[in-house]
Amino acid sequence: MQFKKLIWVILAAASVYLGVTVFPELEDPVSVHRPAGNLEYDVWIDFPSDKYPETAAHIQSAVSKGFSPICTIDREGAEENRRKSLQGVPTKKGHDRDEWPMAMCTEGGEGADIEYISPADNRGAGSWVGNKLENYADGTRVFFQIEGMDEVLK
Repeated sequence: MQFKKLIWVILAAASVYLGVTVFPELEDPVSVHRPAGNLEYDVWIDFPSDKYPETAAHIQSAVSKGFSPICTIDREGAEENRRKSLQGVPTKKGHDRDEWPMAMCTEGGEGADIEYISPADNRGAGSWVGNKLENYADGTRVFFQIEGMDEVLK
């Protein structure tokens, strides 16, 4: 019995070392570098609207108002963008202020669309996005696809 456990531990360690994953939802976004309509981007991700419905709805709403579904990664500018986008938007007990474009996007900052959403949805979505994009350099243009977004972009 101990031998079987040892084999599983060795296999797990080797998988981690080699970067192998058995969880498809943790795979890297697909690099495509092609235009979506008239929008050019480097990476396409399918945002999980089933897991983070409030954030997904906010992104779709913002895009329908004319905001781009593309985020150009700019981690260093995130703090300043967040300060600018949330300036004058009061906090609301039991809610987070969600921004689109996100603070980590070059497009974020002053004039961003702000919605009050549940902290669990907002923070879960932020963590999900951070994990999905951690291996991409600043300047990478990411297209956020959400189910039904095709209709919003028409």
